[in-house]
Amino acid sequence: FLKISKLALAFAIIHSKPPGKSCKEYIKHLARTVSEQDFGWKSKAEVLEAEVLRLHQELLLRKICPRFCLENDASAKTLLDQECINPTSYSSQLEDSGCDVSSDCAFDSLGTASDFHQSEHNVNTSKQWLERVLPLNLCTTSKEKSLTAPVQFLQHLLEIRKLSERGILQADFTELEEDSLTICNSVSQLLDGLTVFYSSPTFPFSSFLTEAVCVLVSLITDAKFSNHVLKKCFKKLKEFKQNLIQIILRTGSVNRFQALHAISHTLILLGRNNILRKSLISLLLPEVRQFAEQLLQAHQLQAKYDITQYENIFLLCMILEQLLQNEAEERNVSSSECDEEGKIQFLKRLDQIILHLSDEFPLFSLYLWRVSILLNSAQTA
Repeated sequence: FLKISKLALAFAIIHSKPPGKSCKEYIKHLARTVSEQDFGWKSKAEVLEAEVLRLHQELLLRKICPRFCLENDASAKTLLDQECINPTSYSSQLEDSGCDVSSDCAFDSLGTASDFHQSEHNVNTSKQWLERVLPLNLCTTSKEKSLTAPVQFLQHLLEIRKLSERGILQADFTELEEDSLTICNSVSQLLDGLTVFYSSPTFPFSSFLTEAVCVLVSLITDAKFSNHVLKKCFKKLKEFKQNLIQIILRTGSVNRFQALHAISHTLILLGRNNILRKSLISLLLPEVRQFAEQLLQAHQLQAKYDITQYENIFLLCMILEQLLQNEAEERNVSSSECDEEGKIQFLKRLDQIILHLSDEFPLFSLYLWRVSILLNSAQTA
């Protein structure tokens, strides 16, 4: 039946071929037309899927906190006035986003003090107060626009939890268990967007990218949400970490180091979660070990080695060292934070590798030695 169908299609193409055009040219023309139509439908489908997810996000936020969005509620103003929010304590209670970052990646996630004072004295804008304390920079690129919906949703989710804990809002987080797919899809969308950013970075880095990273880190370190996110999105988070590691290893552009340092910082921030740190260490150890073996083999055979990968491997060593140091500083974490098999494989004959590479590659050998010291000290402890 399949052969007959193909034969019938071939006859139909030949019969409908316009004069002056060969069969091959006509088939290529038809293939191009079908491909363009498929691409158009695919784009439309992606837009519709994004809109459906946005509506699910809004619905979930309304279920968790009915007063989340009050613009269209006629009785909202009366209800909000009954909250009796203390203006002086309100701004002091919303100090930060819950994400402690270094100075080069810091941002004001909750706006300026003047925004709070203005909203305190403006009754008409009080119904939009939740949106006012969660500003996002205006997006100027398509890559930023793809991140807007998940970042806004997750940021709102985090702030609703904080406000509910402080008695400012009433929220029912049991809805998270019933609609876990929305959070999972939102986190996946955020991770995919960050991967696109880091795969083809533009300079200077937008502060919006920093906001997206800090929202992600706040989510995975939050006491209420971290277990839920890890349970539903662990595989996606692992894939995200693998992608970032490969970007660090494979990127060869001349001006790559600013972007690679940003990726390294993101991975270190993800390591603040103990479970993700364990997974990340397990991913980094074999990559560093494999390159050390390849470099040793190239050195012994006097063969060429990948200079770009050699330069980039130092970033992985720095990340690995930082994660192991963080692990050592947390006395309440068990010494088997990274899997024993991974440590054994990494340390196997490592002294010999360091010895053979120390003359030609002293800096890389030093990093290997420092990582081995941290692993051995953890094992001893």
